[in-house]
Amino acid sequence: MTDTALDETVLRQPAPTAPALPDQPYVYRHRELTEPDWRRFPGWRDTTATDWASAQWQRAHCVKNVAQLRDVLGDLLDDSVYADLERDQRERATMSMLLPPQMLNTIAPDAPRRRFTEAFRADPVRRYMVPLYSDRRQDWPSHPFAERDSLHEQEMWVVEGLTHRYPTKVLAEVVSTCPQYCGHCTRMDLVGNSTPQVAKTRFELRPANRFQAMLDYIAASPGVRDVVVSGGDVANVPWPRLEAFVADLIRVPSVRDIRLASKAVVGLPQYWSSDQVRSGVERLTVLARAHDVQLSVHTHANAAQQITPAVAAAARGLLDAGVRDVRNQGVLMAGVNDTVDALLDLNFALLDGAAIMPYYFYLCDMIPFSEHWRTSLAHAQELQQGILGYLPGFATPRIVCDVPFVGKRWVHQPVQYDRNTGISQWTKNYRTVLDEQIDDPAGVDVHQYYDPIHTLPESGRQWWLRHTPAGQVSR
Repeated sequence: MTDTALDETVLRQPAPTAPALPDQPYVYRHRELTEPDWRRFPGWRDTTATDWASAQWQRAHCVKNVAQLRDVLGDLLDDSVYADLERDQRERATMSMLLPPQMLNTIAPDAPRRRFTEAFRADPVRRYMVPLYSDRRQDWPSHPFAERDSLHEQEMWVVEGLTHRYPTKVLAEVVSTCPQYCGHCTRMDLVGNSTPQVAKTRFELRPANRFQAMLDYIAASPGVRDVVVSGGDVANVPWPRLEAFVADLIRVPSVRDIRLASKAVVGLPQYWSSDQVRSGVERLTVLARAHDVQLSVHTHANAAQQITPAVAAAARGLLDAGVRDVRNQGVLMAGVNDTVDALLDLNFALLDGAAIMPYYFYLCDMIPFSEHWRTSLAHAQELQQGILGYLPGFATPRIVCDVPFVGKRWVHQPVQYDRNTGISQWTKNYRTVLDEQIDDPAGVDVHQYYDPIHTLPESGRQWWLRHTPAGQVSR
C-alpha cells in the first residue's frame, strides 16, 4: 500500500466521539445586554434619548416619594401597591425613597401592561429599592440583636468619617448621601434623610476640615496602604473636590490601593460617562501610575437585569480611562438573588457584558427591619458551593459574612455553627481600637453572628422566644 493510500485510509477513519457531558444544574448562555424602553412608563413617554443620557436629567427626575412614583407609573400599578408603600415609609423604612430613572427602569422590564402590578411586586430590584410593608416579616421584623450601626463603624472612627477597622486599610466616608437609596443600606444610621423610624446621625465637621483630618491621619499612619473612599456614594461629591481629595491620597507615600465606591456605575451610569468625570478619572489614573498606586472603582449590582448597555458603557469607560478594575460588591438577599441561577446570571452579565469583576456578596447586615432580606449562613454556604466551577476562578465572588467586631469572613470560616439556634462563632487575627476597650483579653477573639430566626427549625425558634424580651417579638 502506497503512502498516499495510507493517508486516505487514515482520513476516512471516523473522528473519535467526545463523551457527552451530562446535563448541568446551570446552563450558561451568553446574553446580549438590553436597555429597557423607559417610554413604557406614562410619566416618561415623551422623554428623549438625549435626556435619558444626561446625568443632570437623571438626577432631576429621581423618584423621591410615593406621589412622584405615581406620576411616573400612573395606573400601571394598582392603588394597593401605593398604599403598601406609603405604610412602609411611615412604619418600617430605614431609608427614604430615592430612585434614579435608570434604576426604576430596570424594574419589571418585560412585564405586559395587564400584569405589571404582579410583576412589579415580584421583581428582585423592586424588592430592595422599593420595599413594601407587606414584604417585611411580621413575626420577627428585626432581629433581637439588630443595631443601627450594625458593624460599629462609627465606634472605630479615628477622625470623623474615617473608620480604621483593619490593620492596613481604612474606610473614608466622604459624604452621607447617595444618588439612590437602597432599602437594606448597612449605613442607614448615617446615610440619607431621616425617616419616621430613624433620626439620622449627621457629620459635624465641614467637608474641607473632615477631608483634611482624614488625610492627616492617613499620612501619619505608615501601616495604612489601602483606602476605600465611600460614603454615601462618591458620585455625590462635587467632582473637583473628590478629584483633589483622591489626588492628595495618591501622594501619601504609604498608600498603594485606592478604591472609589459608587453605586452610580449601575444606578446612575450617565454620571460616570460624562465628559467632566471621565477626563478627571484619566488625570487621576495618570497620577496614580506615577506614584505606583492602583486606582479601582467598586459598584453595587444585585440582579442581572440591572446590567444594561448604559452600565457597560460607564464601566468600560472607566477601564479605558485607566482604572485597574471595576468590581462588584453585591448583597445576598432573599427574593432578590438567593438562588444559584440568579447569582450566576448576574455574575456572567457583569463579567461578559460590562467587564465588571465579580468580587464579594455580603450577607445582609443586621439592621432594623431587615429580616425579610436576610438569609441563613447555611443557605449562603450552599450558594457558594453552587456557583463554584462555572465562573473563572479569578471572577468567582466570595460570599462573606461581615461579622460585627470581626470584619469580612468567608461563609465557610466560622469556628462553630449551631444550626438549631442559628448562632455562629467567628474569630479574627488582628486587633482594632475597640478590642482595647474590652476588659477580658481572652474574649476578644470570638464574636457571634445570628441567622434570621424565621429560617430556624421549630426548636430553634422556640429557643429564641424563651430568650428574647417580650417587647422584641411580634406574635
